[in-house]
Formats: sequence, C-alpha cells, structure tokens
Amino acid sequence: MKRDSWSPEDQMTLEKEIEEYNLVCGIDEVGRGPIAGPVLACAIIMPSGKFLPGVKDSKKLTEKKRESLYDLILSQCLAWGIGMRDERAIDQMNIRQATLAAMKDALESLHDKEGNPVVPDLVLVDAEHVDTPLLQRSIIKGDDRVYAISCASIIAKVTRDRMMVRYGEDFPEYGFENHKGYGTKFHYQAIEKYGLLPIHRMSFIHREGLFRHAQYKDDQNRK
Repeated sequence: MKRDSWSPEDQMTLEKEIEEYNLVCGIDEVGRGPIAGPVLACAIIMPSGKFLPGVKDSKKLTEKKRESLYDLILSQCLAWGIGMRDERAIDQMNIRQATLAAMKDALESLHDKEGNPVVPDLVLVDAEHVDTPLLQRSIIKGDDRVYAISCASIIAKVTRDRMMVRYGEDFPEYGFENHKGYGTKFHYQAIEKYGLLPIHRMSFIHREGLFRHAQYKDDQNRK
C-alpha cells in the first residue's frame, strides 16, 4: 500500500491558500462502487470561517448523523449544485468518465438560495480533476481534509441514499433501502431470483448465471 505523504505542513499550506479566496467550492461524488443506480456528485460553497461540528468524510459518519447534518449544511451554504449520471451513462462512458461528467454538471449547476447561478473563485475536488477553466486543485483524501469537500460528500451521500430508498419502495424484493445498490449477497440473490432491473449497471455485473433472468422489468417511466 502506498504511504500517504500528506503532512501537517501540507494541511497548513492548503488552509492558508483557501483563506485567500472568497468563494471556495468543494466537490465530491458518491456511488462509484454499486452495481445499481447512479453516480452522483455535489458541488458546494460554504461560508469562510464557519464550521459545523461533526462534519467529515460521509463514509465515516452514521446514516443518522449524515441526515442530521444534511439540513444544517444546506441552511448554511452559500451555493450548491448536484450532478448525476445514471446507469445507462455509466455503462456507455465507464464509471470514471461518468463521475467526472457528474462533477462537472454539479459545478456548472451551482446556485444560491434564490436560484441565481454562482461561479466560485477556487474549486477543490476530491482526488479528481474537473473539466473547467476555473482555478482548481485536486486533493487526495479531500473529503477528510477540506471542510467544503466533506460537506459535498455528505450532501451527495444523503441525496443518493434517498434515491435508492425510493427504488426500494418501487422494487421491494431487491432491498435497495438497505444496501443502496451495492453488491451484497442479498442483492445478488435477488437478481438471480427476480432478474435484472433497468437501474442495474450491466458493465458491473459479471457473476456467472446472473443473466439467466436478464429480462428487464417493465418500467415505462424509464424508457
């Protein structure tokens, strides 16, 4: 495993750089790994010098804590935007390109509480580089090291999880409300028993025998 070379001095330098800009946008995504559902990104600008306690990488928070922070973050943010690519785009583009496209959409959809578009002075992205002429920096483990990216991580995670819960209501046999589209044993067993859904990522499903029931469920709303 490659050693993380990030030092306290690196963190201090980054924080000083952030302080030089008025509107700093953090971007993060969620949903690279699941075998069903979209990849979703959030771009968000938080007020400088104000930090909500408990905000960190969404993967290190409980679902209850993420939900409690969601409304607080949106109530304090100066602007935010969501970008998404569905399972069809993921299959066509590959997951990394779909992720980058979702991040770009999130950045370009930044808006304030009145719906006015907002352009940041600096863009900080978690371990990626977005196609934009704006000044940006890619930060490894940014969702743990940059407050705005941590906020974006939480908003993205809660937004996508809520989508998957709704899929769980539409397709109760698959348990999306529990595994959120990840490839759990229960999820694979449900596919083997009931077949593939339109929201499944064909490029992610390689297990032998899964396509025995590969007739898509009838879903007129997704055609």
